[in-house]
Amino acid sequence: MARLIDGRAAAAALRERVARGSAAWAAERGRPPHLEVVLVGEQPASLAYVASKARRAREVGQTAAVRRLPATIGTEPLVALIAELNQRTEVDGILVQLPLPVQVDTPAVLAAIDPAKDVDGFHPINAGRLAQARDPLTEELLIPCTPLGCLMLLRDTLGESGLTGRRAVVLGRSTIVGRPLAALLLAADCTVTVVHSRSHDPAGECRRAEILVAAVGRPGLVGRDWVAPGAVVLDVGINRVALPDGTSRLVGDVAFDEVAETAAAISPVPGGVGPMTVACLLHNTLLAARRRAAGGS
Repeated sequence: MARLIDGRAAAAALRERVARGSAAWAAERGRPPHLEVVLVGEQPASLAYVASKARRAREVGQTAAVRRLPATIGTEPLVALIAELNQRTEVDGILVQLPLPVQVDTPAVLAAIDPAKDVDGFHPINAGRLAQARDPLTEELLIPCTPLGCLMLLRDTLGESGLTGRRAVVLGRSTIVGRPLAALLLAADCTVTVVHSRSHDPAGECRRAEILVAAVGRPGLVGRDWVAPGAVVLDVGINRVALPDGTSRLVGDVAFDEVAETAAAISPVPGGVGPMTVACLLHNTLLAARRRAAGGS
C-alpha cells in the first residue's frame, strides 16, 4: 500500500512556523500581520471557507477582517473597495474569495489588487514573476496557495533534491492550480507535462508520470490504469458526491482505494492538499507583511 501523504500534519507544522514568524514580526512592528478577505454573496461553501481562513489567521497570531458584500455588487464598486484596501498601510494581504458572481469582471478585480498584497498570487504581475523565476521559494514570491502547498508536500515526500529530473504530469490547466504548479515543478527541475481536456490519450500521459497531480474537479477520474507503479500522487480535487442513503461525502479526482494499491505515496481527500492551501495563505500573509516592511513590491 502507498505511503499516506499527511496534509494535516504538514499544515500544522507550517502554521507553527508562521506563528513564530508572525509573533516576531508583531514584536518588531508593533502590530500583527493583517489580512482582509473580500466575500461576495452568501454561498455556503464560500462562507465556511472564509470563516476557516479567518479563524486560522487568528490562531497563528495574525488579524483578519472579512468584508461581506451583496451578491448583486458590480465590478466598479468592488474595484473601488480594493483600491481603498490597497491604500491602507495596516493591510498586508488582500484576498478576494472566488468564484465571483457572473456580472463581476473577475480578471479586472484580481488585477486591481496591489501585487504586494496579493496573497492569493493571482495578479498578472505575480503570475509573470512565477513564470520567470529560477527558484520561486528562495526569491520569496507570492505564489498561489494550492500549488505552493503541493510543492511543499512533494518536497516533504521526496526530499529537497528529490524532484530533480522526475517526470511530472499535471492533470488540469487552470490558472489557479494547473498552470502555476507546472511553473513551480519546472523551476524544481522536473520534466513537466500538462494534460487537459483536449489532450490525446490523457490516461497514457498520466501513466508516464513519476509525479502525478490531479486537479480537474471530476470525482474518481484517475483510476489504477492511469497511474504507474511507484508514482507519487497528489489529489487536488474536492468533489461532493451523493450517497445512496441521501447523505454526501467529499472525494477527490483520484479513485483512492484503487490507486493506493500501486502508488508509492498518495494524498487523501479530505486531509491532503486542502489543509495546506489555508496554511500557505497564512504563510503568504506573513511574507507580504515582511516584504512590504522591507520596501518590496
